[in-house]
Amino acid sequence: MILFFVRHGDPCYNPDSLTPLGLRQAEAVGRRLCARGLDRIFSSPMKRAIQTAQPAAEMLGKEIEILDFASETHAWNELTLVREDGRRVWACSDSETQKLFYKSDVRDLGMRWYTHPAFENTTFQMGMERIQRESDRWLSSLGYARTEREGIYTEERKNDERIALFAHAGFGSAFFSHILGIPYPVYSQMFDLSHSCITAIEFKGKDGVVIPSVITMSNDAHLYEARLILNGRIAF
Repeated sequence: MILFFVRHGDPCYNPDSLTPLGLRQAEAVGRRLCARGLDRIFSSPMKRAIQTAQPAAEMLGKEIEILDFASETHAWNELTLVREDGRRVWACSDSETQKLFYKSDVRDLGMRWYTHPAFENTTFQMGMERIQRESDRWLSSLGYARTEREGIYTEERKNDERIALFAHAGFGSAFFSHILGIPYPVYSQMFDLSHSCITAIEFKGKDGVVIPSVITMSNDAHLYEARLILNGRIAF
């Protein structure tokens, strides 16, 4: 199986939708995925993700299957904090939290980084465990059961499908941290998901064991082809 993870296009957050640029990005990513071919299309329930998925779904004649656990609203409620100035921000974007992420005693906790005393009064553990639990349930429905080792699965049934999940950066960082076995304090600081860009993960079994492998990360080739990026800058 190949999983194409697509972050939504350029957004308007209030009301939840795509901007005119975001709609053009959605068309470009739809054409690219149509050329690749998809068997199933999944999306967060949020409008900006569904709008990004719509061109691909229409071109391929596929229904969009909604995954509530991929909603950015849930991740926002769980993986953010309120700063002293009253602003709510993603934990991974907060400078003081970033300093904690780089501390050796946090890094030493690995995938259970959220059990550090510094995060005792946060909802980080609840959020990460929810995303991990629901991601495992979804991947199991696709034929891949998680083992006790991080980032390793068993192949319960052969799956040669190409599927796409249209979602969000805040959710995506926690999702990829989990399925790739990279602690969130590391993943969220070192990898980025840009608007409408594609990350492809291959689930290829060998003797019943699957280690998800990254084929491409936050790839924006379709934006260049559509001339939405010229000389390294967004053109619109």
